[in-house]
Formats: sequence, C-alpha cells, structure tokens
Amino acid sequence: MTYDNTLKYLVEQYPEDFIRYLLASEATDIQILKTELNQEPIRADSVTFLQTANQILHLEFQTLPASTPPLPLRMLDYWVRLYRQYNCDIEQVVIFLKPTTSEAVFVDQFTARNTTHRYRIIRIWEQDPEPLLLFPGLLPLATLARTDSPQSLLQQVAVQVSMIEEEATKQSISVCTQLLAGLVFEPELIRQFLRREDMRESAIYQEILEEGLQEGRQRGIEQGIEQGIEQGRQSELRLVIRLLTRRLGSINSQLQSRLQELSLAQLEDLGEVLLDFVSEADLMNWLNTIEN
Repeated sequence: MTYDNTLKYLVEQYPEDFIRYLLASEATDIQILKTELNQEPIRADSVTFLQTANQILHLEFQTLPASTPPLPLRMLDYWVRLYRQYNCDIEQVVIFLKPTTSEAVFVDQFTARNTTHRYRIIRIWEQDPEPLLLFPGLLPLATLARTDSPQSLLQQVAVQVSMIEEEATKQSISVCTQLLAGLVFEPELIRQFLRREDMRESAIYQEILEEGLQEGRQRGIEQGIEQGIEQGRQSELRLVIRLLTRRLGSINSQLQSRLQELSLAQLEDLGEVLLDFVSEADLMNWLNTIEN
C-alpha cells in the first residue's frame, strides 16, 4: 500500500512526466480523473485524461504479480468501466516494480472464449534509467531501473534530487525516492545518499502514514465487529443448548452439529420457540424448516 500511495501521489503531482515517458508526447491540457470507477466500486491506481487527444492514461503499479482477481481480468474490468464512462481511447499500462522470475509479469492480455483484451506491461527493472532521470516525478522509479551498479544508480538519483530547486518539491521527491528504493535497497544504504529527515518533515509521508493508520483502524473496527458478532453467537449457542438440554434431555451429536451452523439470528429465533418443544423430533422439524 505504501508503494501504491507513493506512486499515485507522483502521477497526480507530475502527470506530464509520466505522459512523456509512457506516451512519448507532450500534454498540458490534462485532467486527473476519479480513480473509483462506477458500478460496484473498484479503485484504479491512476487515471489521467489528456483532453486534446481525447485519451485516458490508466496506470496500475504492482509490487508483486499475485492478484485477486487475477490482474488480466482486473485490467479488462477497468477498461470496460472507463470506456463506458468516458467513451474515449484508453492506454493501459501495468508497471511491475519488484524483480521476479514469475511468468505472470510477462502476461499482457486477458483471454476468454469470446474476448481478448491487451494492455502494456513494463518490468521496471529491465528499463533504461536515463529517461527516468530526466524528470523529477520519475526519479523515484529510476532507483528500480536496470543497472550493473545499483549503488551508483542510487547515488545518481540522489544527486538529481538534490538539484531540484523548489524545496517542497525536493522534499517530496526525496521521500518518494526513499520509499520506492526500499523495494531493492537496504535502509542503511538509502540513508547514505538521501536525508532521512525528509521523511518526518514531508507532507506526503504524513499523508501516506495517516492513510495507512486509517485503513488499519478500519480493518480493526471491521475485525472487532466480526469478532463481537461471533462471540455473541457463541454465547447464544451455549444458552440455547443449555435450555434444550433442560427441556429435552441430552442432545445427540448430529443435532448439536446442526446447531453449531446456525446464525445468531437463527439462534435467537430458536430461543423463542424451544419452550414449546416436547421431543428431539420437534427440534429436528424446526431445523428442517429453516433449512428448506
């Protein structure tokens, strides 16, 4: 998530740099579009509209090739939603960030019986770093590019970052560079060339950190709700079994297994009607009723 957020920030702040690199064209009349596409919401990494060319540049950044659903199907889904919403030419590029021998990073299309959908893929570790060194917004990606001397490349990127005149831009690019370089370099080496202080002072780092914290809190809330519901269900289950045992005597193992599968709402319903039961047959009939 950290790498996704970093790269989304770079594309939103420096869309011209990515357009020059990926489309080999100049564009100033661009518009950053919403990345949450319509229908059942899914969120793309970056969606940029080139107004004069009437074209969309859609980027997906993948640290690892594994994806659920599989990446080719996701790319088709993104394309259909974008085309339905904007009805224009769409250039899709998947940029793989971390070196891997997985065959998945060579797959550039989705194929089904009646459908074939193609998109571009870039394995950043195979790319010439020189085009990436030309523009501030691409410097962080340059640390992941092809080189026989990774340390020298990292130093070269650090020099380019230090030459950025506007201080806030320099700080933001420095932070993004450090975050992405962490995919392939040890922290100690990164600190040799780039200021660690930029991380603490940078607004983008704080934004990424806060977003991560919010997502963590949300996951914690969701997990807490799920755990609370399950704990409530287990408590209700124990109560229902005690009441049934008092009412009917011991409950055979088969019926107990069926009781274990009931939801909290079903257990609450059973708790209301079990006082009318006079035998296990009544319980079995009730279970058969709710399962039919």
